[in-house]
Amino acid sequence: MESSVKKVATTDDEGGLAPATSRRAAVPAATVRPPRRAATVASRIYRDLRGEIVSLKRKPGDAIAEKQIAETYGVSRTPVREAVLKLADEGLIEIFPQSGTFVARIPLDGLPEAFAIRKALEEATVRYAAARATRSQIAALRANLELQKEKQEAADFVGFHQADEAFHALVAEIAGYPGFWTLIQQTKVQIDRYRLLTLPVLGRVAEVIAEHTAIVDAIAANDPAAAANALDEHLDDLQISVADIRRDYPRYFTAPGDPV
Repeated sequence: MESSVKKVATTDDEGGLAPATSRRAAVPAATVRPPRRAATVASRIYRDLRGEIVSLKRKPGDAIAEKQIAETYGVSRTPVREAVLKLADEGLIEIFPQSGTFVARIPLDGLPEAFAIRKALEEATVRYAAARATRSQIAALRANLELQKEKQEAADFVGFHQADEAFHALVAEIAGYPGFWTLIQQTKVQIDRYRLLTLPVLGRVAEVIAEHTAIVDAIAANDPAAAANALDEHLDDLQISVADIRRDYPRYFTAPGDPV
């Protein structure tokens, strides 16, 4: 008995016979994707490496051993390389073909622009937040301030940084524009590394909490102008210490003209 699926001859563009094909169409090459597990592993490695670099667990100048990372995750070097290349595109990893792969140093010439972008976007969020905040949202901000104080008392600088991030994300959420914080996070990655170096400085965490408190008070008073001013003072204060931090950690930074 013949199969119900028959081969059909067709003509090509020049009138000749084209190869017979079955009724089951071939999968277009463009739709072929790498295995889902490989993509997931690469994403996990990227996320973990990025977190370690931003938190300074991996410090500027540290070598990135792709083979060792692959062994740690029990994978080939392919997903590791994918993650490394993505981090290189973000300026967090430097690849030197004849020397190796290293955690990138913090580029001093990139900080001013990152500060400017963050300031412009966050001024908008605090203004909107001050105009719209409800009592429960203000209570959530004050609860976050208490969390910051707890991290201060424990001298948990990484935990304090995470609470600080949550504070600014909450302001954007209250403003009604959480996407602003997503944009800010994409531009301030170098600021985050620099900022973590400032937290152990005596009195710095207390200053940050006081600055955050001023922002919350202005939002609670439904005063957009005061909220924007408090935010400006908060961000401007962070920029002032760049020269001092560079002096304390000279090998963590790079500037135009520095040797590679």
